[in-house]
Amino acid sequence: MGLTFEKMLVILVIALFVVGPDRLPMYAKKLGDLVRNIKRMADGAKDRLRDEMGPEFDEVDWKQLDPRQYDPRRIIRDALVEDEREARVAARRARVDEAAEKRAAAASLAEPPAGGIFFDEEAT
Repeated sequence: MGLTFEKMLVILVIALFVVGPDRLPMYAKKLGDLVRNIKRMADGAKDRLRDEMGPEFDEVDWKQLDPRQYDPRRIIRDALVEDEREARVAARRARVDEAAEKRAAAASLAEPPAGGIFFDEEAT
């Protein structure tokens, strides 16, 4: 889906007919100047960002922040999977805590109190 040689050739032929062969070199030069100016501005912004961020600039994963990488379906899927994973971990922790409480309750019921008389407070 990129810009192939054939597509560039078609664009060039259309530009030749629309602009005309006399003015085409002038407009091509203007387009080249525009591209150079945009690149210069982007490099200036990058240098300024590097100056302001300092050494942290090199640690940032810029490819991860590329807007072309964002796929809304993937973001939603990852969020749902993460929520499901967190719910499973929370449920597992709750089961472990519940089992620990049951073991502690069973251990306290198995040992008679110091006086030797066993009394169940929940039964009354």
